[in-house]
Amino acid sequence: MNQWQTLIPEEHLLLQVNKSKLMEFTQTISKEVRLSGSEEELRAFHYVKETLEEMGVETQLHFHQAYISLPVKSHLTVADQPIPSITHSMGQSVNHLEAELVYAASGTAQDYQRLEVVGKIVLLDGLATPIAVKTAEEQGAIGAVFINASYTHEMIVSTVWGTPTLENKGLLPSIPVVSVTIETGAVIKNYLAEGKSICTISTVVETGIRTIPTLIADIKGQAEPDKFVLFSGHIDSWHYGAMDNGTANAAMLEVARILSTQRSQLKRTLRLAFWSGHSHGRYAGSAWYCDTHWEDLRENCLLHLNIDSVGAMDATVLTEANTMRETRKLANDVISLVADQEFTGSRFGRSGDQSFWGTGTPSLFMGLSEQEPSEDPAAKAFSQLFGSGKSGGFGWWWHTTEDTMDKIDPELLERDCKIYLSIVWRSLTSPLYPIDQLEAIADIEGSVQKWQVKAGNRFDLSSTLARIESVKASLLELKDEMKIAVKEEKVTLINHCLLELSSYLVPLNYVKGSIYEHDLALKQPAVPKFSDLELLVQTTPDQPEYYFLLTSLQRKRNEVNYALKQANRLVQETLRCLQK
Repeated sequence: MNQWQTLIPEEHLLLQVNKSKLMEFTQTISKEVRLSGSEEELRAFHYVKETLEEMGVETQLHFHQAYISLPVKSHLTVADQPIPSITHSMGQSVNHLEAELVYAASGTAQDYQRLEVVGKIVLLDGLATPIAVKTAEEQGAIGAVFINASYTHEMIVSTVWGTPTLENKGLLPSIPVVSVTIETGAVIKNYLAEGKSICTISTVVETGIRTIPTLIADIKGQAEPDKFVLFSGHIDSWHYGAMDNGTANAAMLEVARILSTQRSQLKRTLRLAFWSGHSHGRYAGSAWYCDTHWEDLRENCLLHLNIDSVGAMDATVLTEANTMRETRKLANDVISLVADQEFTGSRFGRSGDQSFWGTGTPSLFMGLSEQEPSEDPAAKAFSQLFGSGKSGGFGWWWHTTEDTMDKIDPELLERDCKIYLSIVWRSLTSPLYPIDQLEAIADIEGSVQKWQVKAGNRFDLSSTLARIESVKASLLELKDEMKIAVKEEKVTLINHCLLELSSYLVPLNYVKGSIYEHDLALKQPAVPKFSDLELLVQTTPDQPEYYFLLTSLQRKRNEVNYALKQANRLVQETLRCLQK
């Protein structure tokens, strides 16, 4: 009998998830505000480290430099009246910046079209998102005031992923950014309606290089100890952050507690990663880990599983969380078993510690459970930022002073922990890696077909589509081999192929620039190498820019096509070895 057929029943593992321990872990982690690089945050890191070591889990606490931005205080006046406000991470510090305040609604291109905002401060509806701040800067605004919901929401307003480089430091925000509540926003709009539009902003934001921690913990696998699932979540917080991210850290500890007793059953290694610099450094911790361990991730990480803001009250929606197409079935199988919901999932946006696309690492989840859709401004903004727009985000308290223990539902936290535990268990014990590469190539194909429709007769992607067809045909043949693979050497060959394929397909689907860099934290289309087609269709052959874009697209097509050729060679070589 195959040794993996004698595994402990998964249902027995799930019964070991303990609500009391989850709440105890959450309570302890979230008893202090955990700003990146602070003593309070470090105490939480030490607590997690000591708890893991009590379980017999190996840990390594690393310290490294990162570009961190901590908002300190904000003073806003409109019509000489003081307005309660907060400022934001990566916004500029200013002293008594005075200018006319102009209402720009949601800050869309159409909203700005009818306004003159150069040298003025803009008033905007919604959360202080990087794209909204970037657009305001590009329009010539010298400051931005955002109208949030009933509570102000802490945000980081930079598009630069992780610690900046000399090449992208110029993309950091150059204007002060503040937020007010929706009630206060109505008062400001009344002032504007009365012709009282003079606004002053003073902000203090402490931005610079700080030392931050990263905690890594391994539960070693027995058959393939070098291969690992990366299970990650951030410890730093806005305010007490019981949900964001205390519950997630608790679930990670509980998964570690249970699996630490099952080491002999684990085929592969579970690597837990606890980040700092998520909230105040635009994912500086996970970006540093990627930069420092790029080759190990590229060659050995079969899945990145991220966890954020789980177990909240009323978080009944389990269908919309972020997924790649190749990891969707794994999620759906588990969610349907644990919670009897059909998981559809939504494509990843550029957020949530997704620092590992360049290494070709398949990814699953940022958060998991969400609120029902609502008209709350925060809910609408969140669903557009991170999801498909079909859910209500993590809750009105997300990134506010109100993210406290009373927002946690122990039953839902237990449910969410079971889902993560089951996904980790299956990924570490299944003979074959649970990555569906046929789904991955189908996703790429659908996106390239859409690009071809957009391009029309201006640019030909038929060679790319032909390469995709070849990869699909090879993968269909590999799928037949996977069904009958029993011998260990054949399983090993297939797994190597699946892992190597990800190094081609994930970057094709998700990376716009270099695989060794980090794309900006901005929404981007699928197969973003072809995003210049958006510009090409807006130009004409009588413009030099038309030919500049054609040249760029030709080079990108070469890059995409050759990656597909390499992917197909890999599968074909694997088939030859399997069929000997």
